[in-house]
Amino acid sequence: MVIAHCQCHRKLLAIVLIGLGSLGMMTWSRGAGDADVLTKAAFKHHIDHFNTMTEETVVNLIPNAQAWDWLSQNIPFFECPDKAVEEIYYFRWWSFRKHLKKTPKGMVFTEFLTDVGHAGDYNTISCALGHHVSEGRWLKDRAPIDDYIRYWLRGSDGEPAPKFRRFSSWLAAAAWERYQVTKDRAFLLDILDDLIADYAAWEKQQQWPNGLFWQFDVRDGMEESISGARRVEQARPTINTYMMANARALREMALLAGKPQIAQQFGEKAETLRTLAHDHLWHPDLEFYTVRHPENGHADVREAIGFIPWRFHLPPMDQGYEVAWKQLMDEDGFNAPFGVTTAERRHPKFRSSGIGTCEWDGALWPFATTQTLDALANVIIDYPQDVVNEEDYFHVLRTYVKSQYADGKPFIGEYQDEVTGQWINRGERSAFYNHSTFADSLITGLMGLRPSAQDLVTVQPLVPMDTWDWFCLDHVPYHGHTLTILWDKDGKRYERGSGLQILIDGQSIARSNTMTRLSGRLPQEP
Repeated sequence: MVIAHCQCHRKLLAIVLIGLGSLGMMTWSRGAGDADVLTKAAFKHHIDHFNTMTEETVVNLIPNAQAWDWLSQNIPFFECPDKAVEEIYYFRWWSFRKHLKKTPKGMVFTEFLTDVGHAGDYNTISCALGHHVSEGRWLKDRAPIDDYIRYWLRGSDGEPAPKFRRFSSWLAAAAWERYQVTKDRAFLLDILDDLIADYAAWEKQQQWPNGLFWQFDVRDGMEESISGARRVEQARPTINTYMMANARALREMALLAGKPQIAQQFGEKAETLRTLAHDHLWHPDLEFYTVRHPENGHADVREAIGFIPWRFHLPPMDQGYEVAWKQLMDEDGFNAPFGVTTAERRHPKFRSSGIGTCEWDGALWPFATTQTLDALANVIIDYPQDVVNEEDYFHVLRTYVKSQYADGKPFIGEYQDEVTGQWINRGERSAFYNHSTFADSLITGLMGLRPSAQDLVTVQPLVPMDTWDWFCLDHVPYHGHTLTILWDKDGKRYERGSGLQILIDGQSIARSNTMTRLSGRLPQEP
């Protein structure tokens, strides 16, 4: 039996909506008490189940016993007909919550639950910092991510925390993307000078005279790769894309702060680096972005890091560079039974560089899968091309879901075999590994919510037509409002009319009868 999370008296509203027809933008009012589409309590069984799956050996700020109370107050709620997708959505929030730790310097998120030797204070590691900020931007309570960012920027007597720049980072870009959700101008401007100083430190530390940035593969968090070397300086698509994105973000922040000269400076840095990275890292024969050695030239291998430029809109549009994405669904390229490999499967050194020792030479890493999935969403939504489509996105996301199980139970670890899905080096250290996102990717990709600094809501779901008859993302904090995205093919699930809708604070601001790009203006305060 289908359970509809709605009130019976919504039927009248549904009839009104159907009568209005298919509109690109619309406004209508209803009672404030009718704002929720999904009833939160209907999803508590997920959290109850997760709490029983394994012994709680590490307890940080929010123990399992309090997980439901905290999550129910803080996360967006989601339902769909595919119960594995729904289960992993809630599992990843439940797992993310495990890593929230209270320290004398505020709240932080860990990467490993157990202590590891290469971590800094409080077992913190900056490698997945950008992922943590992206995932955490959807929390209703902003304090955890506020504290966490300030810790990294000022956690050592006002200076950056120990080991902050140990790994490549897109923190400025992540902070700007978070602002597009929270619109917390005061927080963003408070950290602007810290982020500018951080950019300058990277320029001094790891920029070649030609303007490109270099990195060791291990300091990208991607050791034992086919192209990489733990102690060899190379220009990589990772750090150069991150630094371009950081410069772009700093330009936007400076404009917001009323500092046009600084904005111009970082705008020029971003465009110069974009051109350099594209011109030097695009391999014309492989038709892919690759690692480049200062003397030996291009690495002769396609790796998943070559998709990262699209994650931050580095490649030029309308010039055919999306040909690189032909490799995504090619079984000789990156398409494996359990996900997107970190190196192309046809390469002679595939899965040969570091068996069982943090190998990025082909094994699956959720870190890389997240970046590829987010880049793929950008290609489909923002780039005119006919190489990849919604079906490809759905396949990659659904395979990502399938990979996040072990022994029949939800599980997230470090990395895994691409054919069997077996987690490699699985153990207490790797359990609940906080090194990737899932909720953020589902919200911005599958649900198609494209955050903006403007008073605008745009969605373009990447659910292929005729795949799901209904889905709903509800209780989403956005620009100080509560946002809902719902699809109801025949109008019977939610009894609010058929089609795709955007609701703000319970009021529909945009609607279409088809799964398409949909925009609406946020209501203005009276």
